[in-house]
This record gives sequence, structure tokens and C-alpha cells, in this order.
Amino acid sequence: MNSKSLELAERLIPATYLRQAAECDVYREKQIQILIDQRKCPDEGWDDATIELLVNKLSRMDSNNFPHNCGVGERESRIYSGLVSQRHYRLGHGIGRSGDIAEVQPKAAGSSLLNKLTNAIVLDVIRSVGVPKTAACLVVPVATGMSIVLCLLTLRQQRPKAKYVLWPRIDQKSCFKSIITAGYEPAIIENKLEGDELRTDVDELERQLLSLGADSVAAVMTTTSCFAPRAIDRLEEVAKLCAQHGVPHIINNAYGVQSSKCMHHIQEASRVGRVDAFVQSTDKNFMVPVGGAVIAGFDSEFIEQVGKMYPGRASSSPVVDLFITLLSMGKNGYKKLLAERKMMKKQLEELMEVVVQKNGLRLLSTKNNPISIGMSLPQDSSSVLTELGSMLFLRGVSGTRVIATTDAKTISGHTFQGWGSHASDYPVAYLTAAASIGMTAEDINLFVQRLDKCLQKFMAQRNENNTSKEDNEDNLDNAVKS
Repeated sequence: MNSKSLELAERLIPATYLRQAAECDVYREKQIQILIDQRKCPDEGWDDATIELLVNKLSRMDSNNFPHNCGVGERESRIYSGLVSQRHYRLGHGIGRSGDIAEVQPKAAGSSLLNKLTNAIVLDVIRSVGVPKTAACLVVPVATGMSIVLCLLTLRQQRPKAKYVLWPRIDQKSCFKSIITAGYEPAIIENKLEGDELRTDVDELERQLLSLGADSVAAVMTTTSCFAPRAIDRLEEVAKLCAQHGVPHIINNAYGVQSSKCMHHIQEASRVGRVDAFVQSTDKNFMVPVGGAVIAGFDSEFIEQVGKMYPGRASSSPVVDLFITLLSMGKNGYKKLLAERKMMKKQLEELMEVVVQKNGLRLLSTKNNPISIGMSLPQDSSSVLTELGSMLFLRGVSGTRVIATTDAKTISGHTFQGWGSHASDYPVAYLTAAASIGMTAEDINLFVQRLDKCLQKFMAQRNENNTSKEDNEDNLDNAVKS
């Protein structure tokens, strides 16, 4: 209420009570004022009432919510369902304009302000969790793969003659397809096996770069977060190489914001060499629904050009989700979640170690993968190993991956041997599990219990099948001798 309304309300209820309510309103308004002024994520998370107050205020700034509005255009944020309108806080105009996803909309001052604030507080969070030199970031309403496409298409304008993207292999379809979708030809760099880990073959990358010619290479696309046994790419060495040859460098940091190790390597790569952009998923890093990503970089002009590459307006849903979530968490809340994730990773490794030793298996040694853990499996046929994955899934375990290392997959005319294992000839079959943000000790305990039961059942069935197979072979040998 404004001061006049409060004065009138004193005719109805005691002024003391009204003053208490007014002081609470002043406190909330002060929080909002500080956010708009400083454009940083608050250290402590806000309560839901304050967040809703702000979002509703922003919503009322959009023209479709003006009481006197008379819309006669083809896009007037008319929403038929009250439930849909409520779900989106009556924010229906989206973000950006036809030529720039970051541009302000005349009819949507509230949505535009919300978008600007979200980009600012996400930038603040990225700087505070390990990449302090980040110059700019852009929240986009598409997931990681399509966000990488936007970066590659932006590079096409700068390097019109380039036709290749050098890509240290990672067996995740959207990463590879982003290159194809952007109209480039992938130059695949197979990984080197070092112990159990798969690491970047920098020498081969340089050889291909020289063979193809720097001018014909649009970018090198490296990866931080990935499924074990693949490790973080050697970002610093690649960045130096890119700087030396004048080749852009895009980093797929899909779920790396939650890892201080991934973020440290990005920061160091930018310090010693070239990094044009690093791209991360909003759902994997910030616990929001799927549908958004953050494109960040060390050159604000390049990030601005990426924004101009997006055609048309865009949905504001991923932006609103991220805005609300970060205000609710606060920087301290987010950092607490990141610290807890590290503890969960250690606990998951310790308990999986007990299970693998009990079942005659072993954990893969992948110290350069800070999120994913791999454990060896018997070298059986793909169909047999898939049965173990099915056992876990039917018992409510999601997110594990059972990799036989013998599968082949063809994507856009390129065939990958050993698909899923990031290598053509990885020596052992394995299962992976990830310790990601939001995981709890209860999740780990349930997973380990179910994993142990499934492994015991799987190994017993396997031994039984092998015994039966040996008996059949013995019977055949005896029949032949007779």
C-alpha cells in the first residue's frame, strides 16, 4: 500500500498494526532496490513472498497487464487459460526482439528488466564459483546443444571460409550433432588412454589443425563435464594452441558449473590461451526444468553477437525459472549445495568401492573427472550387460549407464566404434554413476543397496549361464567321442 492508502486504513484498524506491515513492505522494497542497483545475486536467499512480489511487479510492467491496454497487434500476449497465465505470472511477451534475444521490448518493460537482471545475477554467480574474469553471459531458452549451434553460427560470420570443427571425441549425441547442425564437418580427435582415463590427444589435435589449415577451422570444441572414464579435456594446452594459431575455442561445460575443478580449468585456459565461449545447461547446474542454457565468455562483444544470432523472440520460461531459483538460493545457498555435492561424490566413491570389492570388480581410476564415477563389469555381450541396466532401472535407479564398449553407432554418416565409451577400443565394460548437485546421502545409500543386490543377481545368473554353457559343451564333446 502507498502512504495514502495506509492513512485511510487507520480508520479501520489500529495504526500500530499498519506500521508493522508497512515496515515489512519497506524491507522487501529495499531488497528489490538493492538487487536492481547492484545487479548481483543476493548472498542469502529470499523468501517466496518477496520473490513473488518482485515477479508480480515486473509482470505489471508489461503492456498486456495494463488495465487500459488496447492491443491490436498480431502478438499481444493473449493467454486463454487462466492456469497457463498463472503458471507464467502473466508474463507472455517472452524476451528479445526479432534481431536480438537481449534487446528490450517496448511492450514488455517488465519482461525485459527481468531478462537483464537474470543475465546479471547469473554472471555474478559464475564469477563467484570459479571464473572471475567472465565478461558477459546470456541465458538462452534452448539446451546446451542448440546453444553451441548459436556459438558456431556466430563464428561462421567471422570465419566464412572455415568448414571444420576439431572435436576431441565425447560420446554424447547432442555435442556431435551441434557441429552438423551448424553446417560444419567434424574432425574427430580420438582420446588417449592413460591408465583408466581417456585424455585429450593434443598432439593429434595439433597435427590435424596443421593438416587442415587454421583458416579452414571454425573452432576447436572441447568438453569439461562428461561420463567417466573420459576426463576433462586438457583445456589449457588446447587454449594455448588456439591462441597460437588464431583459432576460436568453444567449451562444452554442460554440467561443469557445479564443479570447482571444471571452472578452474576454464579460468586457467582463458588466462594462458584462447577461450571464446563456454556453454552450460541451466537444469544440470541450477536445478530448474530442462530448456535453457547459459552462454558465457571473456569477450562481451562476442557474447553480444551470439545474442544477435538468435532469430525472433524467445520464451521467457527458462529465464523466469532461473531468476526465481537463484533469488531463492542466494549465492551462499548455491555454494552450500556445491560443497555438499563434493561430499556426496566422496561418499559415493567410498560406498561403491565396498560394493565392487564384494563382487570381484573394481572402480575405474579417473581422478580428472570430478563428477562421474565408473566401475568395471564382466566383459559380456552387449545384450547381457543391458540386462543389468534394466535391473537397476526397474528398481527405481535412474541415471546410471551400462557401457559394453562393443556397440557401434552411426550419426550423420559418421560411425563410432565402442559408442558410449568415448573410445574405439576401451579395454573394459563398465557402469557409471554421477554425483551431481542436489544428490543426497539417502540417494546414495539407496543406490548402493540396489546396485549390490542387482550385481549379486546378475553375477549369479551369469555364472549359472556359463555353467550351463560349459555343461552343454561337455555333453557335445562326449557325444562326439561316443
